[in-house]
Amino acid sequence: MTVLPADAATAWQRLRSRLHSVSSRFPIGRSRTAQVGLILSLFVVFVAVASPLLAPYDPLAIDPGSRLQPPTAEHWFGTDQQGRDVFSRTIAGSRISIVSAMVIVALAVAIGVTVGIVAGYAGGWVDETLMRVADVFLAFPPLLLAMGVAAALGPSLSNAILATSLVWWPWYARVARAEALHIKHEGFVDAARTVGASNARILLSHILPVARTSIIVQISLSLGAAIVTLASLSFIGLGAQPPTPEWGTMIAEGRAYLLNQWWIVTAPGVAIFVTIMAFNILGDGVQEVLSPHEK
Repeated sequence: MTVLPADAATAWQRLRSRLHSVSSRFPIGRSRTAQVGLILSLFVVFVAVASPLLAPYDPLAIDPGSRLQPPTAEHWFGTDQQGRDVFSRTIAGSRISIVSAMVIVALAVAIGVTVGIVAGYAGGWVDETLMRVADVFLAFPPLLLAMGVAAALGPSLSNAILATSLVWWPWYARVARAEALHIKHEGFVDAARTVGASNARILLSHILPVARTSIIVQISLSLGAAIVTLASLSFIGLGAQPPTPEWGTMIAEGRAYLLNQWWIVTAPGVAIFVTIMAFNILGDGVQEVLSPHEK
């Protein structure tokens, strides 16, 4: 009778040893903040990915007979002015908002990092020209500039994504340029030049991998801000258009009912808060792990 507990204890010790080994390989396992942020971020991403399965109703289905119903067992977050289930629309909005934020950051990284490492590595007039262009973008408040670009392109979700990406690339350009200026004089870069490596190979194989730590930290801190900016553009009518279940659009549609039907704006508002908190905690944890000198 004592064999099973002993075997179970041995198996448990092996599992703990394996988990410790895996944790030691991944720095995020050594930061409680990073672990909490990762768990919360994975949760909101799971909700976004599984939103078609989690939403009990069609987020676009209109039911005039169920208008403005408070939260009940049938409609957990109530219904809006057109009888649509607020819970289903909030869940569906998670996919739109999170995917859009990831696209915004991806575009900003692609533009900004390319400009930054080229400017820092080339130096001279190339550096001055590219950085002065970046300074022009940085001279305006980000949300105000995004509003101007989105208004010029026309109100739509895709234009709001493009406008926000064009506003944010200079921040990544500055981070990448600073790293390139520091790294280009290192010995391994000089050795690569000596053996005849091309500038493109040096940028991609030697400078970019070293600069990725600062870039990853910036990415993790930018996801939450991207969601806020996108929701703000949608709220003022320059982003996603009704009846798209985007969080900013949902708040804009429900603001006229705020005093009496509070649940219409509360659900997407809480969703924005939880998602931004998750990504911000993850960003702080990643910064703590990858840049401990900046704590």
